[in-house]
Amino acid sequence: MSGSPPHSDLRIALLQMCAYGDDQIANMRKGEDYCRLARSKHADIAVFPEMWNIGYTLCDPSDDQALKEWRRHAIDVHSPFVKRFQALAAELKMAILLTFLERWEGLPRNTAALIDRHGKIVLRYAKVHTCEFDREAALTPGDGFYVSPLDTAKGPVKMGVMICFDREFPESARLLMLNGAEIILTPNACTMDVHRISQFRARAFENMVGVALANYASPQANGHSIAFDARAYDEDENCLDNLLVEADGTEGVFLADFNLQRLRDYRHREVWGNAYRHPQVYQDLVSSDIEPPFVRKRNWNYRY
Repeated sequence: MSGSPPHSDLRIALLQMCAYGDDQIANMRKGEDYCRLARSKHADIAVFPEMWNIGYTLCDPSDDQALKEWRRHAIDVHSPFVKRFQALAAELKMAILLTFLERWEGLPRNTAALIDRHGKIVLRYAKVHTCEFDREAALTPGDGFYVSPLDTAKGPVKMGVMICFDREFPESARLLMLNGAEIILTPNACTMDVHRISQFRARAFENMVGVALANYASPQANGHSIAFDARAYDEDENCLDNLLVEADGTEGVFLADFNLQRLRDYRHREVWGNAYRHPQVYQDLVSSDIEPPFVRKRNWNYRY
């Protein structure tokens, strides 16, 4: 790789693109081009939007024929699509967070695989908070939030993943923080408006973690891929703007630089995260009871 010397911070590239529907070959080629562009900009990690292999194409779960046809697009981690990006990560010496519709027993899963710079999958996460009120009822929800150390040229970093609707639940980022995450990567496929952006900033602030989100470009979503640092105050308690990057609606590779030493120093000295929690009084948080006005129809059991 030619050009200026590598950046000293951990550089995360948000791949804000439009997809070619469920044309997996076209999506693979475009994704590869964007990964190469990200590496030319000295990125350490490239993050895809949600369910990239089929461009977040969904179907009506009540339509048996459409559901059967849609499920044919599901792939597993041994598929040529995933293997191609594993080889690319090793070639570029750059980690890649790849997203795809994952083949699963019963209904497929909405999955992200974190591939390290050596081409190895070090973390596989399936979206827990599937949008059961909509077409994502045709998905099997994931079963937990996981953290893995990621080997980078800037040293090991503890990475977590959440996907789109996950970020609207404070429990998602909180569990990732409790499991050790320093930075949370977030593939996305919906409009990022002032409320969702404010939620995402809050996930960084309340957990003292870095967060980085890659969204589809307009018109498939509205772009605004975004990243926030963990640091909200400096050593003298002066307020910091922790916004690292916010894209517009166009296609492109948008870069977020995380200074790991400053992030870690902040996590050691400040009061949020897991410093002063009182979990002994949080029992209601693990209750599965739902009372009005929050009772909703759940659509987990479509035919398959």
